[in-house]
Amino acid sequence: MSKSICVACGQHIEFPAELAGKQVACPSCGAKTRLDGSPAQSAIRIPKQRDPAEREAGSSPAAPLATRIMDNIEKVIVGKREEIMLTLVAFLAEGHVLLEDVPGVAKTMLARSLARSLGCKFKRIQCTPDLLPNDITGSSIFNPKTADFEFRPGPLFAQIVLADEINRATPRAQSALLEAMAERKITADGVNYDLTPPFFLIATQNPIDHEGTFPLPEAQLDRFLVRLSLGYPAAESEIAMLQRLQHRHPIEDLTTVATAQEVLDCQQAVRDVHADEKVSRYIVQLIQATREHPDLSLGGSPRASMALLHAAQAFAAVNGFDFVMPDDVKHIFPHVLGHRLIMRPESRLRKKTVARVLDEVLNSVPVPQVPTHAAPR
Repeated sequence: MSKSICVACGQHIEFPAELAGKQVACPSCGAKTRLDGSPAQSAIRIPKQRDPAEREAGSSPAAPLATRIMDNIEKVIVGKREEIMLTLVAFLAEGHVLLEDVPGVAKTMLARSLARSLGCKFKRIQCTPDLLPNDITGSSIFNPKTADFEFRPGPLFAQIVLADEINRATPRAQSALLEAMAERKITADGVNYDLTPPFFLIATQNPIDHEGTFPLPEAQLDRFLVRLSLGYPAAESEIAMLQRLQHRHPIEDLTTVATAQEVLDCQQAVRDVHADEKVSRYIVQLIQATREHPDLSLGGSPRASMALLHAAQAFAAVNGFDFVMPDDVKHIFPHVLGHRLIMRPESRLRKKTVARVLDEVLNSVPVPQVPTHAAPR
């Protein structure tokens, strides 16, 4: 291993010899630094990236599968690879995603593209104020031929479910999703029904128009592993999108590149990603810092700690590693915690935002030194 010093913050960086002469982002401050191989005493380690051949030959199937799926979805959604990757991270971590953005930025198309790429059963729920819980879970219908009631499954009996404009449904209808999200089962007419794995819920909501909406309570927001915002595309990406849409929508030609069983195998592989005790301690320190922050009336819960760990495991696996680094936790932290915190009213009056508070939390907790090796098998 060779060593270098970051020109911005002065931290020592240890790196594989083959990276000498290249520019990398400093793990401490993020500044671009050229690795010159100068001697140093202590070091912050940069894990060695695996090339595609090594990833394919590795024991974890998450990285090659995620790459295939992301490449396939990008045939439809242009210029949003980071958001696509974070959606896959939530899926492989067995969580759910809340997409919060203005209309027309491909929130629904992302869910449809993911379902087509996986060949999973897909259902869409268009949430409206007159939506009833039975419309989501299913209901018993009387069959005159058999003189008995037969259960007709609702749209939740699918593997990938899109709850479009979830905040337009009443709290009673929204609550019908909670059991499915948390326990992967549904109770209807006193009978429990197990959902077919993998089960993944993508909910969308419009943060601009609040007329006729019912804000999600904190208990339901906490069930979503991550909250994402796609945002408007860059000019070049939007031009490329228009070119692809000249004759027909590209989703019509989207093919299946993975199976549900491959996803289940990857979800198990994600749980096997090693998290050092120092990483777990770092996660707990971050969560405790949100509970003690003066600008927050509600910090992260123990469920937030578990969500952050599982998301970091999935993020590491998608990027080709079988161990979690603190940088994985830092990258996923705003997306996992952003919707779980409540600002104090006086802090909002001072124009303080949750994003700024999360930056302060990340800067206040020291980053641990974690060995860059996989867990023993």
